[in-house]
Amino acid sequence: MQGRSGHFSRSPAIVEKADLTEVRARPLLLTRDFGLVWSGQLISQIGDGVSKLALLWFVYAVTGSPLKTSIIGLLQTIPPIVLGPIIGVYVDRLPKKVLLITSDLLRALLIGLIPCLIPVESFTVSVLYILVFLHAVASAVFGPALTASIPTFVPKTQFTAANALLQGTTSLGIIFGPAMSGLGIAAYGSQEVLCLNAATYVISAACLMLVRFGKPVAITPSLATPPTILQDLVEGFRYSVVTQRGLLLLTGTAALHTFGSSALSALFPVFARKMLGLGPVEVGYLWSSLGVGLLLTSIGLLWVTNWMVNDRLKLIVSTSVVSGVALCGLIWTVDPYIAGLLMGIVGCGLGAFTPIAWGMIQELAPSQMVGRVLGLYGTGAMTAAIGGISAFGWITEQQGPETGLLGIGIVLLLSALVAARMSRAPVVT
Repeated sequence: MQGRSGHFSRSPAIVEKADLTEVRARPLLLTRDFGLVWSGQLISQIGDGVSKLALLWFVYAVTGSPLKTSIIGLLQTIPPIVLGPIIGVYVDRLPKKVLLITSDLLRALLIGLIPCLIPVESFTVSVLYILVFLHAVASAVFGPALTASIPTFVPKTQFTAANALLQGTTSLGIIFGPAMSGLGIAAYGSQEVLCLNAATYVISAACLMLVRFGKPVAITPSLATPPTILQDLVEGFRYSVVTQRGLLLLTGTAALHTFGSSALSALFPVFARKMLGLGPVEVGYLWSSLGVGLLLTSIGLLWVTNWMVNDRLKLIVSTSVVSGVALCGLIWTVDPYIAGLLMGIVGCGLGAFTPIAWGMIQELAPSQMVGRVLGLYGTGAMTAAIGGISAFGWITEQQGPETGLLGIGIVLLLSALVAARMSRAPVVT
């Protein structure tokens, strides 16, 4: 059934209780539960920012190969592709609080504690690949579980704002993490820098333990026996592809956007080192400028959380054009300060897509199906990501970083065209 606003109207939602609480009268960051989630994510995202550059720098320093460096990005995208739909089923079935805390503790072990315990001579690229893959499995559970839990303590009218604020933690992690990582790598080495992540994930888990998650909507089963995993998968697929065509179009647009943006993230140290001749400290600062742009857009999205869906899609169009043009401009600059400014503009452009897309899913999907829809959305986006990382890793190695960067910029411009087409069509069917 469709409501007056043109959005899919849900059965009694989890947010009903939240609408009557402090979240209505106070900014999200001042509410107890969202403030705890945001604080924990801020700390863990800074740790992620520290470790991400250390991972990429370690592999490139040892191998000297852009293609082998891009394998880090590939390993991080395989679990969401292969396991995404199944993870979505369990996100809908299991307590999200348990999933989130368990994922954080596993990530603390894999990319924090274990690298500290491995002797220097045994800490090879192959060992790092294994740890990154297992870490990605835990992260593949954490992401959908966190996004699906937002409606349990945030009212529907503030979904986009909540997603933007959580993306703001990612932005702050990009701002401070790589700069700290570059200094740490120069002073101590990549392996020691990875050890910082253990503490950040433990702090995030401690914050989540204090969060009060709303109770799920009671659903009366229509069958004598509960549905199987396959039945749940089919139900989620049918809803995302047939019943709610807007979600299928959104997933396609996200796939194209992620095809370019993931390649940029995975190969950024290669571009900076080969095109500008920068060391780890300078690369860290340049990457931080991308985070500044993401943060500015995340703050700006707080004022568009009540916009109609098609209006938010038009914002995606304009920001994708901005990021694509700025990336093309990077090809013709050799000044690191101008490059930093352009990277900030790229960050501004990239920052709008994910909070808006997640907000649309949270609004359109029934509360008992958000996990499955997110799982299918993530599978589509990450499949495109692995293709983009592979393709642009090869292009960069064979044709040079300028050609690779130009190709990524063109892909982002194409994603703007697809989003423009989507904004002119009915989002809700």
